[in-house]
Amino acid sequence: MNSANQAPSRLVIASRESRLAMWQAQHVSGRLTELYPQTAVDILGMTTRGDQILDRPLAAIGGKGLFIKELEVAMQQGRADLAVHSMKDLPMEMPEGFALAAISMRENPCDAFVSNRFGGLAELPANAVVGTSSLRREAMLRASYPQLEIRSLRGNLDTRLRKLDAGDYDAIILAAAGLIRLGLTDRIKAVLTPEQSLPAPGQGVLGIEVLSARVELLTLVAPLNDVATAHCVRAERAFSRALGGSCQIPLAAHAVLDSGALWLRGWIATPDGRHSLSGELRGRPEDDESIGCRLAQALHERGADAILRELATGQ
Repeated sequence: MNSANQAPSRLVIASRESRLAMWQAQHVSGRLTELYPQTAVDILGMTTRGDQILDRPLAAIGGKGLFIKELEVAMQQGRADLAVHSMKDLPMEMPEGFALAAISMRENPCDAFVSNRFGGLAELPANAVVGTSSLRREAMLRASYPQLEIRSLRGNLDTRLRKLDAGDYDAIILAAAGLIRLGLTDRIKAVLTPEQSLPAPGQGVLGIEVLSARVELLTLVAPLNDVATAHCVRAERAFSRALGGSCQIPLAAHAVLDSGALWLRGWIATPDGRHSLSGELRGRPEDDESIGCRLAQALHERGADAILRELATGQ
């Protein structure tokens, strides 16, 4: 059913226009071309609302869904067949009418410390300015390094690096995967371990979204799905979803396959990092979503509701 003979003559991938997003779309395009050499694969570059509003934290302007809406409209209008996203940018609930057709093999999932003057977080002096766009990273930094000044950092990867190079920040925290994919590994001064900074759900992973009614596309992109990574990401997203996960909640979830078992670690906190809860759970990979939900329930039973109430009231 996935033979090249049954592939369409043309496919269009919708993508954000940042350099990293276009790399991701081109990567998927290359994979599809390998699978279906008779198919012409084009990329439709688009600017999303999330790309346009750079003067406010993401949590204050509506969340990560702002990076995908225009791409979904392009699919609904027939201008694109599929969209490629960073999985950590996808809302935990897929919009009605859309399906996650494939989850890619994971790149390095960790956070990266990037600085022109310092080799790691421990080297930063008091009141050093650290930039991040993530409430998760901010809460972890505030909890472990209360002497630092944390400032919001928006924009695509190149924009963030330019702001660092201009001297606006002493250091910034980025996803290692983006730097690796763009050949910027030399900018990484230190990779933060999951123990130092537990990654976001889906970090380092690409997701391919299609209209759920287009069954032929679901079949077409199925070979791009990495089964092991998909189990891990489903557990991470189920954990996040069960705790109301969004970019307004400092939340982390990271799963790996360890000796045949799926090992999920999860964490939730207040933005100031003063109150946090963490936990872990192991189980069968095929029970991925159940593991995520059970770990979330365990944190609920240990007081996650109080953290969520604090977040909701802004106290």
